[in-house]
Amino acid sequence: MQTAFNPALPGSGEGVRIFTRTVKHMSGGSLAIKIVEPGRIAPTADMLDAVIAGDLEAAFTWSGYSATKAPVFNVFATVPFGPPTEDMTSWMLEGDGSRIHREAYEKLGVVGMPCGIQGAKGGGWFRTELNTVADFKGQRLRYGRLAGEVIQKVGATIVPLPPGEFFYKLQQGQLDGGEMSTPAIDAALGFDKLGLPYYMPGWQQPSAVLDFLMRKDKWETLSPMLRIQIETACRANIAWMLSRSPHLQGTAMEKLKASGVVVKEWSPELLAVFRAKSEVVLKEQADRDPDFAAALANQRAFIGQSIDWRKLSRLP
Repeated sequence: MQTAFNPALPGSGEGVRIFTRTVKHMSGGSLAIKIVEPGRIAPTADMLDAVIAGDLEAAFTWSGYSATKAPVFNVFATVPFGPPTEDMTSWMLEGDGSRIHREAYEKLGVVGMPCGIQGAKGGGWFRTELNTVADFKGQRLRYGRLAGEVIQKVGATIVPLPPGEFFYKLQQGQLDGGEMSTPAIDAALGFDKLGLPYYMPGWQQPSAVLDFLMRKDKWETLSPMLRIQIETACRANIAWMLSRSPHLQGTAMEKLKASGVVVKEWSPELLAVFRAKSEVVLKEQADRDPDFAAALANQRAFIGQSIDWRKLSRLP
């Protein structure tokens, strides 16, 4: 099983190791999943193609990489101003999220299931202060997919760049800024050494689903018991990652500040603009793809049913 995440990284990387360990324990050792590091057999962004072709037996990845095959996967990966982790998890496990997710992969001949949850990203690292829309004019920024379209509408230029090249390009001044990942991963990758301000919150990706993938014919060779054990291990992994994230990100923020990183908050003006432009981008995507439109509407309707409860149950 190739992973999209370096197993040494906190959060998503740890999740890979926990998942494989859980499967091994639950199966009594009859199913041992070997972790193949990112890029070893197939480029990270192409792992779904490799699973379909049979070059990979399985993959552990981010839903967003599958959006090149079907835009509906963006709903699970990168909805600007989308649901936080607890709401995303509720929709996936109690609502229709898992069904929509499963059916989208079935159309590709793949068994895909949610197998982890990643918390909010940081808002990004930037070489200059960004306080108004005018500050974005001419900025060369790295953002992914839907967020990149939002940033373009604000006036910046999006530079497509693999995650592994972002640090170097930013350090060399070949980029003006952009997003990487969660605070814990950003800290582990040494972004604090750049001497740049770190903006919050990560409006562009409040949560993201991580997937376990296997080609359908290979999945069907497994016994029913092993299939159930994999599915159960995935659910356990989601619970573990959900419980680990708040403390992990909190301690990472403390370390970043202690190393001299200046943490800035997006201005209310910019957040309002980001939100408005996000709605435009989401509508444009929904108009282009009915599956995306249906999934997003389903997600919003489900989460909307708990808004009043959240307001009433949480202390001011």
